[in-house]
Amino acid sequence: MKQLFSCMKAYRTEAILAPLFKLCEACMELLVPLVVAMIVDVGIAAGDVRYIVTRCLILAAFGVAGLAFALTAQFFAAKAAVGASAQLRQRLFDKLQSLSYTQIDDMGTATMITRMTSDVNQVQAGVNMTLRLLLRSPIVVLGATVMAFVVDWTAALVFVAVTPLLAAAVVGIMCATVPLYRKVQGRMDGVYLATHENLAGVRVIRAFCKEADEEREFVRRNAALCREQKLAGGISALTNPLTYALISIAAIALVWVGGVRVEADHILQGDVVALYSYLSIILVELVKFANLIFTASKAIGCERRIEAVLGMEGEPSVLVPAAEGEGEDAPAFSFEDVTFAYHGGGAPALHGITFSARRGETVGILGGTGSGKTTLISLLPRFYPASRGRVCLAGRDVNAIPAQELRERVGVVPQKAVLFKGTIRSNLLWGRGDATDEELMRAARIAQAEDVIAAKGGLDSEIAQEGKNLSGGQRQRLTIARALVRCPEVLILDDSSSALDYATDARLRKALSALDTTVIVVSQRIASVRHADRIVVLDDGGMAGIGTHEQLLATCEVYREISASQEKEGSL
Repeated sequence: MKQLFSCMKAYRTEAILAPLFKLCEACMELLVPLVVAMIVDVGIAAGDVRYIVTRCLILAAFGVAGLAFALTAQFFAAKAAVGASAQLRQRLFDKLQSLSYTQIDDMGTATMITRMTSDVNQVQAGVNMTLRLLLRSPIVVLGATVMAFVVDWTAALVFVAVTPLLAAAVVGIMCATVPLYRKVQGRMDGVYLATHENLAGVRVIRAFCKEADEEREFVRRNAALCREQKLAGGISALTNPLTYALISIAAIALVWVGGVRVEADHILQGDVVALYSYLSIILVELVKFANLIFTASKAIGCERRIEAVLGMEGEPSVLVPAAEGEGEDAPAFSFEDVTFAYHGGGAPALHGITFSARRGETVGILGGTGSGKTTLISLLPRFYPASRGRVCLAGRDVNAIPAQELRERVGVVPQKAVLFKGTIRSNLLWGRGDATDEELMRAARIAQAEDVIAAKGGLDSEIAQEGKNLSGGQRQRLTIARALVRCPEVLILDDSSSALDYATDARLRKALSALDTTVIVVSQRIASVRHADRIVVLDDGGMAGIGTHEQLLATCEVYREISASQEKEGSL
């Protein structure tokens, strides 16, 4: 709970004032039965209308004052709860931004979304209700019991008997439901995952006519969530009938004892009315307190899930201390006997990778699906650290270079072209925030995206979420331009020209070759890499060959097979 308490520090005043005003409201409520008893015993018994009207005005004043106190308490409680949850959500978002690729893979997108939304909302509701009821309900129960003893201690013994039974019922139900609510949150992760996958892959689902299968899978997950919620809700629902049954028994006992005491002239009829009112107040407050406990229990479970994320170390800026410095003769980058395995992925995805590139060279990475191309280039900007061996940039181990510096020096155009809602300008400025319009347009010209910008109406034209108002080729060219704005030492193109026609692809390669930048081109098409200074051929995570196009045709069987298959496809 330390993260939540830390977020509450800025709202200490509100967190103190909200319970205090609730206590003032409780005092007004506890005085009402005494005034009602006076109306019955004095006003009604004597037929004094003036007395009755005066006391009714006092009751109205108590009601107005109680309402004012309640609204003020609600305001302060809501302000503290919303403010603290906003800070908690911000910390959670910042932490998620700092996590490594491995940690993100392990957690999953659905779980992260659940913790950012549902879990934080549950914490907010728990804080709000706690500030309003945590002190009020116990004090009202205690105060009502004390006031009952003031009215008549003999009849008040009924309160002493029933209150522990009510508390035991509430605590027992709470202990049974808290673990169930944790399971509910886990089931909710599964529902979010199914929803996310369906929305992200809706085109594929419809293309393969799998709507019915996905509906059945969602029904299964939703039914599992529903079962857990019904079980938890069913046990929670026992609170009201159980407490009402106990209170009803207590009310019968109270009326019987009160009647006996009235017959014996020990108390008046109004006192019995006051005692019954206090018993009703205790019932209402215990039900409220039970709801508080359930809400707080869910909030605590959700807060622990959030704490689990906030407690993660995140991606360190450097993994090893700096050793050697950069040298003029050092290669632009190098892989030295590199092996890599995904966390929990079993066999290594890469093994025995050794090659380097001089500054200004173009290196092609070629291989079939699943050969490890994307995994290989993910090691250079240290999205994943190598399991064994060394990856170096300009002679320095990438594990010794601060993450921000490393990624500012390496430009990455991912396999999936990702653009963000905004304008073309705002997307290109991700490359470098202080870039001028001339620099943006220069990058666009190199990326063959100048005509895209002109067709859309300039740099300030709108980009829809995920670039949905652009074609695949347009998105790819703009993402390449975004990386070029940074003027990186090494530019990685991960199959980022797959949606371009051959003529545009050729112009792009020619423009990139004129730059003083080391370029890594990842592709499954030989046409995209055949003019590279050297080509690395991957097969099943290992290097099948390295060399120029002509050298590989002569020495690499895997390369020849790929070339032959693509030439055959081209002839068709």
